[in-house]
Amino acid sequence: MTNRASGILLHPTSLPGKYGIGSLGEEAYHFIDWLAGSGQKIWQILPLGPTDFSHSPYQCYSAFAGNSDLIDLDELVKIGLIDHEIKPPSKAFPPESVDYFHVRKFREPYLQKAFIRFREVGGFGWDDYLRFWQENSWWLEAWSLFYACRKNLKGKDWSYWEESLVRHRQDSLHLHSRIYREDIEYQRFLQFIFLKQWFSLKRYANRRDIKIFGDIPLYVSFDSADVWANQEIFMLDKSRKPVMVGGVPPDYFSETGQLWGNPLFDWKKLQHRNYDWWIARLHFNLNLFDLVRIDHFRGFESFWAIPFGEKTAVKGEWMKANGDGILRLLQSQIGHLPIIAEDLGTITPEVQHLRKKYHLPGMKVLQFAFASDAANEHLPHNYDLDFAAYTGTHDNDTTSNWLTKLKGEERENLRHYFGATGIDHWKMIRAVLGSVAQMTIIPLQDVLGLDASARMNTPGTIENNWRWRLSDTIDLKESGEKLKALTALYNR
Repeated sequence: MTNRASGILLHPTSLPGKYGIGSLGEEAYHFIDWLAGSGQKIWQILPLGPTDFSHSPYQCYSAFAGNSDLIDLDELVKIGLIDHEIKPPSKAFPPESVDYFHVRKFREPYLQKAFIRFREVGGFGWDDYLRFWQENSWWLEAWSLFYACRKNLKGKDWSYWEESLVRHRQDSLHLHSRIYREDIEYQRFLQFIFLKQWFSLKRYANRRDIKIFGDIPLYVSFDSADVWANQEIFMLDKSRKPVMVGGVPPDYFSETGQLWGNPLFDWKKLQHRNYDWWIARLHFNLNLFDLVRIDHFRGFESFWAIPFGEKTAVKGEWMKANGDGILRLLQSQIGHLPIIAEDLGTITPEVQHLRKKYHLPGMKVLQFAFASDAANEHLPHNYDLDFAAYTGTHDNDTTSNWLTKLKGEERENLRHYFGATGIDHWKMIRAVLGSVAQMTIIPLQDVLGLDASARMNTPGTIENNWRWRLSDTIDLKESGEKLKALTALYNR
């Protein structure tokens, strides 16, 4: 983006709705209307993939498939795939959080009914379905079979399946494709509906001059269709277990670092294949979104490799990557790269050089700005144009709660910087909106001044993350008017 702009960070699961979770339906369209009416130009979301037991958008079973939890059930009624009105369960869903277990238990019978109806009316022969299959079979075939095998074969992950299937041998793939045809067709149907609804929503956003800002995690989950179908490009041993896994060393968020456990890429193999998997992934996401963030961009230059089996991320070593090769090839294909680099944490001159070489904006987070002196890179007066500035991210506490917990020198630095003691979330928002950073993104929780109960994720923990949900849109009107005034004031 070349002009000053601002936007809101909100994952679709956090939208309000009748069925316990946000979706790509009516409430998403209303949210886009609110963004436009509030003077915003960007809607940033988290990854859209099908999540594992942790419900983290950063731990998905596929880097390409969409999360069927987001499919709008009411739209399936409108197009005749469900033949009656959907009634919420007798026991209401919690209004301010997602109960994933009960949400999925409620939704699954409706999705199954829609699938059966779709097949009965010949949907698999529709022109738009055949076009979808033609355009997506290169990833959909592996994903749908992985989904079916994972559902039907007992084991902790794909590495426990029978040897011929683990090794991805064609005769075994064909056999299991026949055996699990029903489940495979069901998953293809879900992906068809998901993408149909997604692109309808994106077109609406673009018509209202809202750009959709997506997110690409650097790593993928070990238990995923991506690793199963592309074992060659990952650091796996002979038994198909990871040799080393990803994470970061001790940092602001954790004294023992963050142990993500994702398998690491074999960069020599990636280069040998001319980065085909990564290039396909980037093209796919740049089709889904108007611009994307590469999460943990630091790993494109070098990455923290932790021996498999370690309990923390303390014991690891830095190893070299070659993201330069990926970005150079992508740039030769599309020209300007609409990519933002998540360059938080321990960033070396080499990482900064890589980011600037391809003119990728980096990130600044105001909550990180007061732990040191006036030279702190996250203080607004130190920003450059080529940054996206945030009050906080999905990994931070809400700004309102963060302000209540600030102590000691950090609190004094904050007061000294603003020249006041009564500092609230709006003063923090003004600070990033008024900066020279070309883009500012505010989590919706910060616009609403919400407390810790609205925090999206606490790094290093598994319980109670990714659940927050906006209960209704009543509070958005007043906040939107104030946000619109500030956005206009600072020419965004």
